[in-house]
Amino acid sequence: MKKKYILSLVFVMLLSIGLAGCGGSNETNGNGGGDSDGGESADGGTLIFGRGGDSVALDPAAVTDGESFKVTKNIFDTLLTYGEQDTEVNPGLAEDWEVSEDGKTYTLMLREGVKFHDGTDFNADAVVFNFDRWMNGSEESFYYYKSMFGGFKGDEGHVIESVTATDEKTVEIKLKRPQAPFLKNLAMSPFAIASPDAVEKHGDKFGENPVGTGPFVFDQWSRNDKIVVTKNEDYWMDGYPKLERVIFRAIPDNSARLNALMAGEIDLMDGLNPSDVQQVEDDENLQTFFRPSMNVGYLGLTSNREPLNNKKVRQALNHAVDKQAIIDAFYAGQAEPAKNPMPPVISGYNDDIEPYEYDLDKAKALLKEAGYEDGFDMELWAMPVPRPYMPDGQKVAEVIQSSFAEIGVNAEIKSYEWATYLEKARNGEADSFLLGWTGDNGDADNFLYVLLDKDNIGSNNYTYYSNDELHDILIEAQSTPDEAKREELYKKAQEIIHEDAPWIPLVHSKPALGGSERVKGFSPHPTGSDTLTKVTVEQ
Repeated sequence: MKKKYILSLVFVMLLSIGLAGCGGSNETNGNGGGDSDGGESADGGTLIFGRGGDSVALDPAAVTDGESFKVTKNIFDTLLTYGEQDTEVNPGLAEDWEVSEDGKTYTLMLREGVKFHDGTDFNADAVVFNFDRWMNGSEESFYYYKSMFGGFKGDEGHVIESVTATDEKTVEIKLKRPQAPFLKNLAMSPFAIASPDAVEKHGDKFGENPVGTGPFVFDQWSRNDKIVVTKNEDYWMDGYPKLERVIFRAIPDNSARLNALMAGEIDLMDGLNPSDVQQVEDDENLQTFFRPSMNVGYLGLTSNREPLNNKKVRQALNHAVDKQAIIDAFYAGQAEPAKNPMPPVISGYNDDIEPYEYDLDKAKALLKEAGYEDGFDMELWAMPVPRPYMPDGQKVAEVIQSSFAEIGVNAEIKSYEWATYLEKARNGEADSFLLGWTGDNGDADNFLYVLLDKDNIGSNNYTYYSNDELHDILIEAQSTPDEAKREELYKKAQEIIHEDAPWIPLVHSKPALGGSERVKGFSPHPTGSDTLTKVTVEQ
């Protein structure tokens, strides 16, 4: 997710969701990233990254949005990490690891000589501190921890039994039961390791004062304008990072972001409109990047709100959406219709499921069976920012609104500022809401359990959908190391979800990014969180 383009910086400020207090600046990439915030850049220069919205906070454990992870990914490190463009597990702050035969004990051997940005030592005690912080948290503070590890300390479903420092550089993690994606979970952005001293110093303001071990050090944040990070001169990876500084600029409108890229005001942008890809490719001063697809865009149907608590109503609404028309209008062919809540690239995808075909007569018949022959009124929430899986939420909402009207459903479109939108939807205040998900670790568990299991109601399960049979299947799939068995369980889970229809799965997109031809070493990651460690901007 990245934002871009502006005809002028004044225009950008006006576009910044109408929020005041956004101190503007006159950055240009000039001859290698020089701008009004500093002098000439050295070596790798300064990268100005245009993105569609601001971060919610910079405490990776406390956020769920991609705009926050886009920044925290470069301030913090995780114990394990992924490959450059895949989700294979690689060493991170842990150089090596061992797993017991029963799959319940993980021993992590930590990297020597690593320091946090505040000068304190990274060691086993710091790891234990972070796990203690997460597992003693709450649903309101650490949504991802609950989603990936089954709750918090004392909860019946909490999978972690203990985390112990056996010596300064060794951590032992014991699980109550095997969890097949555990190592992949440790590599996820929310489980980056924070400085214990900084957490204790800043308390609930840590999200505005982030301190990690990552390649870049937090410098400044002008809300709804820019976040600046600078090179970690003592980074443990020899010779990296290459860049002296990264400026994340919030430019909500996709077209304005593209204009900024073309004018040389930013170096890299995400959220490139599919219809603008050819324009970028035809410009010799620019280049395109395509993020490996691992996402889903959907309309959530909050299942505990009338009349959406009626399965036939949800099925009717599924039949009322012409997904291919949405793709043709807004994705320029760079997406495929979704029928399941996870993309086909994920192991365990069930391709045998028949999609809800676009059929208004079927939709009307189902509404009649449900007792809503004359339709009903509802709210349809549209995202205020572009996302990789949905370039223009407002326009997609308008198309869906029109389709619903054909079956007698009057959908009033509403929207809110991005952080408020997420909070209110998470609290179950929406009838229906446009949202999406980019996979965090390449595992089916990260889609089905995280987004649709009853354990995650109030965290990442915004629809408040609950099915006991589904829950049992997902926990069994988590707990078995047999990948073939896991695949079969996930296929069964998708059958249940398809029948219950808590979502209208819309698209799996192939997100496009644009950049200056001077940007080198950038590899978009399928998780949507890009490490800029090896990026340079040619002088």
